[in-house]
Amino acid sequence: MIAVLDYGAGNVGSVLKAVEYLGHPAQAADVLEVLQTTDKIIFPGQGHFGQMMQALEARRLLEPLRAQITGGKPFLGICLGLQALYESSDEAPGVAGLGFLRGRVTRFHGVFKVPQVGWNQLHIRRDSKLLRGVASSSFVYYCHSYYAPVTEETTAVSGYSQTYAAVVEKNNIAAVQFHPEKSGDVGLRVLKNFLEM
Repeated sequence: MIAVLDYGAGNVGSVLKAVEYLGHPAQAADVLEVLQTTDKIIFPGQGHFGQMMQALEARRLLEPLRAQITGGKPFLGICLGLQALYESSDEAPGVAGLGFLRGRVTRFHGVFKVPQVGWNQLHIRRDSKLLRGVASSSFVYYCHSYYAPVTEETTAVSGYSQTYAAVVEKNNIAAVQFHPEKSGDVGLRVLKNFLEM
């Protein structure tokens, strides 16, 4: 069973449908017990960084989520779910992220239009379990105003004025800045790869 984290926002329904389309049972997870009993966790974050972290805390999901990831449960973050893995975000100064990845999430600057909404290319930097069978320069769908830094955990990047982390992988943690559930065959392949890890 796959847990799709539900903190009151995010593309929970679309991600559930995509996972089930790929032949895996899934359920929305808004209580501790679901996180503890499922095999993998998908975190489809959407909205404001500070509100997301506060919602996780209010629903008593923040520490259980951290514990499940620390314990080695496979985790996939999507969009804001990727940004949550970092130490902090300029979107919510003073609000701590999950802290599994070092660095700060930053707002786009030097571009006419923010957020970035639409299709952009993935540029694969190194071998990636999550991107197995995905060609470099494939297009995926984005909708975001903030971006994560490129670090040693970054396996693919995209560019929108700045080069930013499009895909990150570290041990049991994987995350994508784009929306795989909206990215056609490429996105489905990414989800399939995670589900079969």
